[in-house]
Amino acid sequence: MEHLTGKQKVTIMIAIMAAMFFAAINQTIVSTAMPRIAALLNGLNSYTWVVTIYMLTSTISTALVGKLSDIYGRKPFLIVGIILFMIGAFLCGTSANISQMITYRGLQGVGSGIIMASAISAVGDLFAPRERAKWTGLLMSIFGFSSVIGPSLGGWMVDHMDWEWIFWIFLPIGIIALVLIMILFPKPVRKFNQTIDYWGSLFLTLTIVPLLLGFSWAGTKYAWGSEQTIGLFAATLVSLIIFILIERKVKNPVLPLSLFRNSVVTIASVAGFMMNAGMLGALIYLPFFVQGVEGISPTYSGYVTMPMSISMIILSTLTGRWITKSGKYKRFALIGMAIMSAGMLMMAFMNSVPVAVAIMVFFGMGLGFGMPVFTLAAQNAVKPTEIGVVTAASQLFRNMGGTIGIAVMGSIMTSRLASNIKAAAPQGPDLSNVDPAVLSRLAPLQNPQILLDKPQLEQLQASLPQDLQPLVTQLIDMLRHALRSSLTTVFISGTVLVGIALVLVIFMKELPLRSSAPKPAAADTETVEPKPHSAVPKPS
Repeated sequence: MEHLTGKQKVTIMIAIMAAMFFAAINQTIVSTAMPRIAALLNGLNSYTWVVTIYMLTSTISTALVGKLSDIYGRKPFLIVGIILFMIGAFLCGTSANISQMITYRGLQGVGSGIIMASAISAVGDLFAPRERAKWTGLLMSIFGFSSVIGPSLGGWMVDHMDWEWIFWIFLPIGIIALVLIMILFPKPVRKFNQTIDYWGSLFLTLTIVPLLLGFSWAGTKYAWGSEQTIGLFAATLVSLIIFILIERKVKNPVLPLSLFRNSVVTIASVAGFMMNAGMLGALIYLPFFVQGVEGISPTYSGYVTMPMSISMIILSTLTGRWITKSGKYKRFALIGMAIMSAGMLMMAFMNSVPVAVAIMVFFGMGLGFGMPVFTLAAQNAVKPTEIGVVTAASQLFRNMGGTIGIAVMGSIMTSRLASNIKAAAPQGPDLSNVDPAVLSRLAPLQNPQILLDKPQLEQLQASLPQDLQPLVTQLIDMLRHALRSSLTTVFISGTVLVGIALVLVIFMKELPLRSSAPKPAAADTETVEPKPHSAVPKPS
C-alpha cells in the first residue's frame, strides 16, 4: 500500500477501527449480563460454553484467515467477518434456550476471528513497525473503550430491558463499519502464483477442535481420565503429527513451521498464550464475585470493571507512543506482566467492592503496558510478506490460551464449588425440622445459581414466612462463602499462568523496531491500483 498518502491511511484506519469496535463492543456488552441471561435460560451449568464456543470458533477462523488474507487481501475477509458477526448477533437475541445461545455465539466467534486477524494484519500492511506501535496502542484503546461502556450498558439493559436487545442494539454500528470498509478500504488483487493449503487447513482445524473440546469437557462433562477425554487428546496428537508432515512438504503452508524457528515469534506466541489463559480464565469469573458474593446488580457490576478499562485505555495509548518514540518494547511487556501478576494475586484476596475497584485500576495498567507488545514483536521479527500469517499465528495462540484458560478455570471453579458446598453443609443450618412443603421452596438456595439472579432471590426471600428469614440468611451466607472460596482458587491459578508469561518475556530477544520496511517482491503484494506494489508502505 505504498502509494497511499498519509490521509488515505488514516481514513482506512477509521474503517478498521469501526469494524474492531463493532466486534469488541458486542463482546463486552454481554460480559456482565451473561450470568443473568444464562440463569434466565436455565443454563448456568453451561455458562462457560457460551464463552468457550465463541473462543473456539474465533480461534479456528483466526488460524485459517491469516494466510488466505495474504493471498486474497484483507478487504473481502473484513466484509465477510462483519456480515457473519451481524447474523450471529441477531440470532443470539432470538435464543429460546442455552443450546441455541451457544450455537449462535459460535457463529459470532467465526466473524470475530476473521475481523480481528484481518484488521491487525492490515495495520501491518499500512505502517512500518516503529510507526505501527502507535496504531496498535490505539487499537488496544478501542478494546478498552468498549470495555468501559459495554459492561455497564449490558448490566443496565439486563436490569431494565428485555435481554435480547443486548445483542441487537449495536447492529447499526455493524452496518456502518461494513459500508466504511467497502468504500474506504483498497481493492485487493489476488496473488495468482500462490496456492491454498487445503489439507493443512483441514488438519489444523482437526488439531484445534478436539484439543479445545478436551480441555472444555475434562473435569465437567467427562472425567480427566475418561475414554472420551483421552480420545480427544489422542485425536489432537494424531492430527498435529499429520499437520506437521503436511506443512513440511506443502509449497504454500497455511501456518509455516519456519516461523517458529524464530525465537521472538515463538516466545511472543507462547507468552501471549499464557497471558490470555490466566487473564481471561480468571476475569470471566469477576462478575461472579461482584454479583454472587457481594450481591451487586448487573447494572452496578459493570462499574467495577470500568476503572480497569479506563486505565488500560490511557496506558495502551501512551505505551504505543512511547514504543514509537524509543523503538523499544520489551521493557513495557515486562512491566505489564509484572503488574498483571500482582493484580491477579490481589484479586484472590479481595473482600469488598471498593477493594475490587482499586485492583481493577492496577490490573488495567498492566494490560495497557503489556497487551500491545506481543503481536508487534512478532510482526517486527518477520518479513513483510509474512505479516498476515504471523499475525494469525499470534492471535491463534492468544485465542487458544483464552479458550483453554476459560475451560480449565471453569473445571476448577465447578469442582471447588461442589467441594466447598459439600464441606459447608454440616456446619450449615439444620433443616431436619423444617416442614417438607417449606423445604421444597428452599430448594433453590441449595444452588449458587440463585445468587446470580438477584430479582429471583429477593422474590424468594419475600415469599417465605418471617420466622424462616434467619434460616434463609444462613443458607445464602453459606453459598456466598463457598463461592468466594472457589473464586480465590481460580484467581490464584490465573496468577500462576500470568507469572509464567512474565518469565517467558524475560527471555524474549528484543529486535529494534524498524522505521521502514524492505520492499517485498511484487508478486507477493496487494494493491489499490492495477499494478502490484509493497504490502508495507514507506513512511509518509
